[in-house]
Amino acid sequence: MTHFVGFDDEDFDVFSVPGLESRMDALKSHLRPKLEQLGEDFSALLGDWLHQPIYAHVAKHARRTVNPPNDSWVAFCTDKRGYKKHPHFQIGAWESHAFALFGLIYESPVRGNYAAKLRENAAAVVSRIPKDFVWVPNHMDPNAISARDVDVDKLCELADGLLKKRQGELLVGITLPRQEAVTMTGEAFVARVSDCFQTLLPLFELAQTEELGVTL
Repeated sequence: MTHFVGFDDEDFDVFSVPGLESRMDALKSHLRPKLEQLGEDFSALLGDWLHQPIYAHVAKHARRTVNPPNDSWVAFCTDKRGYKKHPHFQIGAWESHAFALFGLIYESPVRGNYAAKLRENAAAVVSRIPKDFVWVPNHMDPNAISARDVDVDKLCELADGLLKKRQGELLVGITLPRQEAVTMTGEAFVARVSDCFQTLLPLFELAQTEELGVTL
């Protein structure tokens, strides 16, 4: 059985290749096979932890006709057909860093429900999230908000954005600078992401439950 072997500089360099076709060729040659391997490894791990089938969805960037992708990822959810409408986990990379996140993006029809539960459980959520984690209100922006700067009021503000903005999103997890990621063994990276995802499992449960009475 093969497992993730770790990232190298070529995986991050794909995002500096000019042109859509050339960048996609580089992505398919270098980074995508590693995302596919992470998909295999973590769909099994998440399935074990959550006691239900979890499916991996590797980004294909198929709709792009002009602009080359600036990041790529593999996402995990309970739906075999796609992840964008569902609470999901992600592992991926920009040129500057790797990331592992959980959350909802703007296509999800359960944004409002999850936002309400984040507000209801804001104190518990803030206390659960380690200070070296980050919050991501836009998955298409490489910048993130340090968890050190997210108190109860700020989390409620982020939850309101998830609900009220037309393209409201909210994810949380870790980012690893490229320089750190390329020095980690595959085992070390998987262990770091595993710790992250296990910390976030209660948020997955919160997002999956329809009634608002559930608390962390």
